[in-house]
Amino acid sequence: MDLDKEIQSKFESEYQKVVVNIVYTYGWVTSILKKRLSKHQITLQQFNILRILRGQYPKPATINLLKDRMLDKMSDASRIVDRLVQKGLVVRNINQKDRRAVDIIISEKGLEILKKIDPIITPDEILKQNIAEEDVFLLNSLLDKLRG
Repeated sequence: MDLDKEIQSKFESEYQKVVVNIVYTYGWVTSILKKRLSKHQITLQQFNILRILRGQYPKPATINLLKDRMLDKMSDASRIVDRLVQKGLVVRNINQKDRRAVDIIISEKGLEILKKIDPIITPDEILKQNIAEEDVFLLNSLLDKLRG
């Protein structure tokens, strides 16, 4: 649906419209993802950390590495890791070389839950209904270009 009709607004320029459109679409996609993750009692931020840790596996990560790689830079990575430790999805260990540092590694349970979530997390079926694959390549290219 056209953004003008969706939010009943007129825009001063196409540049203004594209910013609102990106933010609006972010909310739309986030809503879909949150709904799908809630069935597994995982938040979007927890899922993001689990995916980062799986990418690091079997090497551990630090809180600073997680902060750097998280999609939502405003998230409190330490608090999110605490919740994941409580759920048994990650393990926290003292770094053997630097006793002040903490190593974080995804657990087997964390890897298992990602295997369950992976097939349902990308809303391919919704996106494929609305946008052709060649347009997806173009959109990704334009978004990359936008960020410079």
